Amino acid sequence: MPRPIQAFIDLSALEWNLKVARRASNARTMAVIKANAYGHGLLRAAEALNAAEGFALLDLRDAIRLRDAGFSQKILLLEGYFSPEDLSVVADYDLACVIHSNQQIDMLDAYPRRRSLEIWLKIGTGMNRLGFAPGNIRDALQKLKNHFAVRDITLMTHFSHADESTGVAAQLELFNELSAPYRLARSLANSAALLRYPATHADWVRPGIMLYGASPFAEVTAQQIGLQPVMTLQSRIIAVQDLSPGETVGYGGVFCAKYSMRVGVVACGYADGYPRCAPTGTPVLVDGQLTCILGRISMDMLTVDLTRLPFADVGSKVTLWGAGLPVEQVAHAAGTISYELLCGLNERVPILSI
Repeated sequence: MPRPIQAFIDLSALEWNLKVARRASNARTMAVIKANAYGHGLLRAAEALNAAEGFALLDLRDAIRLRDAGFSQKILLLEGYFSPEDLSVVADYDLACVIHSNQQIDMLDAYPRRRSLEIWLKIGTGMNRLGFAPGNIRDALQKLKNHFAVRDITLMTHFSHADESTGVAAQLELFNELSAPYRLARSLANSAALLRYPATHADWVRPGIMLYGASPFAEVTAQQIGLQPVMTLQSRIIAVQDLSPGETVGYGGVFCAKYSMRVGVVACGYADGYPRCAPTGTPVLVDGQLTCILGRISMDMLTVDLTRLPFADVGSKVTLWGAGLPVEQVAHAAGTISYELLCGLNERVPILSI
């Protein structure tokens, strides 16, 4: 028999979460499916998100997979192209590209067609990663408007604090000031801005994490937003151990029993994508009942407290995150974010669509 760990992807939840995003904004929706659709499977997610007007991702190979699978929506490469050689593929597959540097503008001369490339010009408004500095926007736009290869231009930026109390006011004001002289389409809002700041919706919104049923906010749950969990990571108990007071469990003996305990061993570890940093007390469900992790996460196993679950035994179902246990709750306990857990699911874990 195969090892009992599995991840279940609820396609109806993906569809539902897209509807939530679309109801929150009148803008066109660019569904972000980078990183293998945040670990959910590129083509699987794209099919469930087929009502979106566009898809955004990073890898040119992934864009080719979408086109070859028959998806006709706009496909945006969020980091653009990386060499002049990429541009013939971009043309063949009718891809839109983010341009964030003068080096990319210079590469445009290798584009094999005339007036057929759609560009999204990225403006740096405070994130200070990719994007043109405000003082360089005019020159960049002039070069692109005059370039033989460029058909359309959209202006975009990315918020650094949309999910925090700092908010987006300063970046939004700067972007509006910089984009005002030009009659061009605009795109600003990620999941957090889409949900919290209607003034950022503009022409295109770019929801990511919310599509996968996780909240972008530390203080607001996905359920409160109306989202449904998409990925549920489940396994089973494969052994039960009894601990006496003073005995430890796992590497380093970091957990020591203060009283007699029952401990379940679960077929899931950091090689499956469960965070090694998850401490004792991290929540888990056993047969639908809330309990917690004990001790250090191993490569292939972790241990959970069964002391107050007398009916739990070998074969009991264990939910690591997902339906009934929000992934952001597990991430918070582990000192990380839901994005990392979802994207970190290892390829050795079987994925089933439901």
